[in-house]
Amino acid sequence: MRLTRRGRLLLLVTGAALAGTAVAVPLLTLRGGHHVEAKPRTLLIPEGWRASQVYDAVDKALGLAPGSTRKSLGKAALKLPIEAGGNPEGYLFPATYTVPKGSTPESLLRTMVDTANQRYNSAPAAAGAQRGTTDVYQAVTIASIVQAEAGNSTDMGKVARVVLNRLQQGMPLQMDSTINYALNRNTVHTTEADTRMESPYNSYQRMGLPPTPIDNPGEQAMRAALNPPAGDWLYFVTVGPGDTRFTADYSEHLRNVAEFNARHQASTAQPRPQQTGGGAQPSATQSPATQPQATQPQTTRPPVTQPPR
Repeated sequence: MRLTRRGRLLLLVTGAALAGTAVAVPLLTLRGGHHVEAKPRTLLIPEGWRASQVYDAVDKALGLAPGSTRKSLGKAALKLPIEAGGNPEGYLFPATYTVPKGSTPESLLRTMVDTANQRYNSAPAAAGAQRGTTDVYQAVTIASIVQAEAGNSTDMGKVARVVLNRLQQGMPLQMDSTINYALNRNTVHTTEADTRMESPYNSYQRMGLPPTPIDNPGEQAMRAALNPPAGDWLYFVTVGPGDTRFTADYSEHLRNVAEFNARHQASTAQPRPQQTGGGAQPSATQSPATQPQATQPQTTRPPVTQPPR
């Protein structure tokens, strides 16, 4: 039997429709007798998560043995800045990702890093970094500190300004968040011994920024790092929930610390405040030589493992 031209066209159209249906079928499930599209799996990476937390989440999402994603880094071919030295910290962009069938640790990590590069290397971000006399990698590092130190999005810009002011004045950052990163923990209980530890992330003993970001910051933290408000602040301490005091005057900062202590005098053990955001070292906050550790305050900002604010 020979097909007419019209018959051949009809056969082609019908075949295309069937082919389309064949592709769509795996996406359909039966529910209550009706076909509904199956929801794809997703993976949420919150703002402020460290790379180690992302690796664990990917392992769980893919049903892999713990440590599998970390071991895959060498073959993931991630497009990271040279300064990163192959460490994706700061570039596992916080977002909700679709996990298609057949996903691997390498494919998910590449998607996160590619997303970060798109956001960080955009013209506005690059221009903002240059205005702040930093490169993009340094800006991401500052943003990671802001993400860890700021109790809320409102304070992010001021925290970024404190970081920049201290860098410009040649002062150590004295941030507890960098100590926590070095010790792989999340706490506001930082001891004097902690501040004397040997680590490139000890911002009490070492000048400048830490060698890498200390978490994976979100867009708000990045914007704060690139465009912080004007101000001369050098110190900050969270006196109470929603009440973070920023100042350039050390004496005023000590009064803020004293107010914190007065509010929390019933506490039997009050740890030091978060640093440069209210640390308890000379030139950052009250001197331990003049104030006993028991009277030094504890900040109330959440740890970096909190979900996006």
